[in-house]
Amino acid sequence: MKKVFALVLGALLLSGCTVRVADMTVGSTKNYNLNAAKFEKGQRVTGEDKAPIVIFPLGIPSVKTAMDRAIEKDKCAVGLSDVVIYQLNHAFLFGTYGFRVEGTQIIDKSQMGCETR
Repeated sequence: MKKVFALVLGALLLSGCTVRVADMTVGSTKNYNLNAAKFEKGQRVTGEDKAPIVIFPLGIPSVKTAMDRAIEKDKCAVGLSDVVIYQLNHAFLFGTYGFRVEGTQIIDKSQMGCETR
């Protein structure tokens, strides 16, 4: 009986899931000129915002922060295309939860310092 209880407890502590929340063609948390016409695709990037759980959540993760972290991986990026947003929940009593944003960078070459990319 002790082995079964230990096995069930171990499975609960190691369990978690990632749920696909949204798919978007274009997403951004930055202000930029849509008429710039000097956009090009960058690389595929990922940004996350997580909060720890120790019986209770110890923070509030945000999709905006996760998207900001993904966009800010390149100083010339102004948004993401082909965006996928995931909700992460890897906790029972202890663990983490949060959001992951994946997308292809939209590079604006009309910004200062980005002309020669």
